[in-house]
Amino acid sequence: MTKIIFLDAAGTLFDVRGSVGEVYRQLAKSFEVTVNSQELNAAFSQSFASASPMAFPGIEAAKIPELEFEWWQTVSAKAFQIAGVFHQFSDFSKFFAELYAHFATAEPWFVYPDVFPALNKWQKQGIELAVVSNFDSRLYPVLKALNLAEYFTSVTISTEVGAAKPQSQIFTAALQKHNCIAENVLHIGDSFKADYCGAKAAGLKAIWLNREPEKVESGKITLTETKIEQCSSLDYLTF
Repeated sequence: MTKIIFLDAAGTLFDVRGSVGEVYRQLAKSFEVTVNSQELNAAFSQSFASASPMAFPGIEAAKIPELEFEWWQTVSAKAFQIAGVFHQFSDFSKFFAELYAHFATAEPWFVYPDVFPALNKWQKQGIELAVVSNFDSRLYPVLKALNLAEYFTSVTISTEVGAAKPQSQIFTAALQKHNCIAENVLHIGDSFKADYCGAKAAGLKAIWLNREPEKVESGKITLTETKIEQCSSLDYLTF
């Protein structure tokens, strides 16, 4: 019987309203920068995909917030460069500081409708819940702002561990907080590689929360395993 469930954060519990490109565009507009949100969203996806994992092994905790800020500033600047509008900024540093702070609030996020019912159900069943995420330290205020923090007994993020999913170290760090073995824990997340494959490789049970099954059907995602535990919603998961 499952007694502990680890969950990913962004893309699993909550996501960006509209798109990252649209949120970026709206704030950039206040800095007199004009850009198409779809083009900017594609540019962001390209920049994010090419970035190194957001993990800082061997770095003391006090320096991590600064490194997180710099990591995201580089990704964001590259997105605007790819979109061909970076030169429109008179003060990109000021813009980015506001952008970064904005994503630490509830405003740019929404909670998936299946999340609260599932969390409440699991809590009533006595299942312990935790978050394992490649998010940065802004995750703590975001979870609180979205009224999610109270459900979780621990939060483990890549920047604090020094390893990002799918690396096993981040799952091991989360397991140590709960004093349990991997075989007794289920991990649920929206990334096939980072969440499903990462958790399975670390010895955990796993379910891939595929919120966009059409991508598999259209061949945009190629699966490397023949039998995969997956679902498109948290609604019908029972343990």
